[in-house]
Amino acid sequence: MFDRTSAQRLIEVAGALADSRNTPLRGPSYRTIFAVLYGLGLRVGEVARFRIGDIDLSRQLLIVRDTKFTKSRLVPFGPRMGQLLTDYLDRRRQTARPGPLIATMPAFSFRKGQSMSPCTISQTFHELVPQLALAIPEGTASPCVHSLRHSFAVSTLLRWYRSGIDPGSRLLQLSTFMGHVHLTSTAVYLTITTELLAEASRRFERWADPLIQEVTP
Repeated sequence: MFDRTSAQRLIEVAGALADSRNTPLRGPSYRTIFAVLYGLGLRVGEVARFRIGDIDLSRQLLIVRDTKFTKSRLVPFGPRMGQLLTDYLDRRRQTARPGPLIATMPAFSFRKGQSMSPCTISQTFHELVPQLALAIPEGTASPCVHSLRHSFAVSTLLRWYRSGIDPGSRLLQLSTFMGHVHLTSTAVYLTITTELLAEASRRFERWADPLIQEVTP
């Protein structure tokens, strides 16, 4: 599971990846990919399939087309993500040969006209993980790129707890945002962490305290 600090470290080391003759903008590409995966909780295949026209900077929306169950959806993003995507597309424009970017071009591509493979993204993720110095408990598998989606769900729940929001009232919104058909699918991603358990306990204590006061002699 990635917290904010470890996710930022992943994005930093991804951004430092060197270019090669066949992989221009390798660092900026992976920096943006991993930021989107962690910050918006998308599936790796969804990000790999993005076209330039699917990034709507003016409305601050990502258009996720023909995803799981052949459904499409709109995913809003905030100003920081918007700046990251703007910077990335500006770099793409500066290196585009020949001519400007067009809507049908893959957003992430090392080969002309071909979208990046989800397997390539996953392989790069696994190559970067040893540089993160993650504390992986004994008997626990090393994280995979899909762990970023799990981390998004858990961090969203944690943020709601800390903001005083009842997570139960927002689960349908989270499920819709993640592209799930049923809440049970979203529940799979809500791994109980130490921080999440602590926040849930504090919330229960605040709820129970008035009742305890009433029955205490």
